[in-house]
Amino acid sequence: MSTEKKVPVTILTGFLGSGKTTLLNRILSEEHGKRIAVIENEYGEVGIDQGLVINADEEVFEMSNGCICCTVRGDLIRVLGNLMKRRDKFDYVLVETTGLADPGPVAQTFFMDDEIRDEFSLDGIVTLVDAAHIDQQLGRSDESSEQVAFADVLVLNKTDLVSDESLDILESRLRDMNRMARVVRSKQADVSIDTVLNLSAFDLDQVLKRRPTFLEPEYPFEWTGVFSLERGRYELSLEEGPDPTMSLVAMEDQGINEVALNDGAESCVRLYADSAELLHPGSTVPIGKHVSLQLQSNGRKSFFLELDHATQIGLFTQHTAEEFDIKVSTVDSSITENDGKNDSMVKPATERTWVAEHEHDDEVGSIAIERVGDVDPEKLNKWLSRLLAEKGVDIFRTKGFISYAGDSRRIVFQGVHMLFTAQPDKEWGSEPRRNQLVFIGRNLDEKEMTKEFEKCLV
Repeated sequence: MSTEKKVPVTILTGFLGSGKTTLLNRILSEEHGKRIAVIENEYGEVGIDQGLVINADEEVFEMSNGCICCTVRGDLIRVLGNLMKRRDKFDYVLVETTGLADPGPVAQTFFMDDEIRDEFSLDGIVTLVDAAHIDQQLGRSDESSEQVAFADVLVLNKTDLVSDESLDILESRLRDMNRMARVVRSKQADVSIDTVLNLSAFDLDQVLKRRPTFLEPEYPFEWTGVFSLERGRYELSLEEGPDPTMSLVAMEDQGINEVALNDGAESCVRLYADSAELLHPGSTVPIGKHVSLQLQSNGRKSFFLELDHATQIGLFTQHTAEEFDIKVSTVDSSITENDGKNDSMVKPATERTWVAEHEHDDEVGSIAIERVGDVDPEKLNKWLSRLLAEKGVDIFRTKGFISYAGDSRRIVFQGVHMLFTAQPDKEWGSEPRRNQLVFIGRNLDEKEMTKEFEKCLV
């Protein structure tokens, strides 16, 4: 496909609460003649943002898959592939990333995957910056620094919350971090659409100069072992490890040289984007599917591979073999009364550990509170005020919907650190009245926060 026919894509990023959804709504509501498909990534189990996007209907495609740095490429490839089946419905794509995301792996998708590269072109990366909170965020989060560094356009938002002198100092700091980006100031993300669309600004050569490892992918798995196996039955055994389950994909005809391993890894990126089927000990592992092995029973766990012909099986596992003492052994099929007994262990013909550049911040997480019913606004306000006064520095973002007793409209709730707002939204109508809140931050006590919220219910 020629470059002219490729669908342009803008990546919209920025730390939690910087104004991404506000800008997205502005783009979707203005008359610019474009048919825009929106792809969102949510952090955590419960998706909130799609409900905050106006006129969403069928244009919004949501990805809720945890760590965007590890899983986003497979998820994004799947969503983009589905979009191409309805190519006549849109002519521009906006990808809004979670505020905790390094935009690098999202941008990688448009260069690493052949099919995606042929159909889409990365037009630019737009990063929203919260002028009131960016100083403390840059000091506490590598992701916010990466978002600034990758930007083609920096939208310095919420300028009405800080002084002109502070804005000048902040803009100078941002320019020191990224001299190539254009800086635009705004209140409530009120910027011209031409500022964020049709940029033709993403320059791969410049990115590679800044980060030579940009095209070195990160994967949702940590280890690959390739086993040369004859026809027959094999036992895959694991000990309990750091997780109660172990996700893996078994790939048939997996080569052992570097090119073959890389090709296999890229294929597994797509498979890992599929929901994993949970297998219990004693189950047969399907070839070429994403599965999760249940490891919570006592003792060593046995799973099986059934092969009707000789082949090389590549195991692409979520964690390293050492963490779970993974072993592959032949099974003597003639000993039926001792099914699963090891006859001999098979060593891998080759193995490889895939090490991601980033490390996860295990203290950062999301809490979702969902309860049917109405809340007492006064009780809720007192609880939130107390919570944010005590934990505001560690609570990056709060957002959700609330049902106030006596109010026919749902209340949209949003906050950043110690600042929060609650605004009336659309009528509940025939929808069931419910409360759905998400908190993202460090060291959050889900049990205690849920208990305190329940005290606010009428």
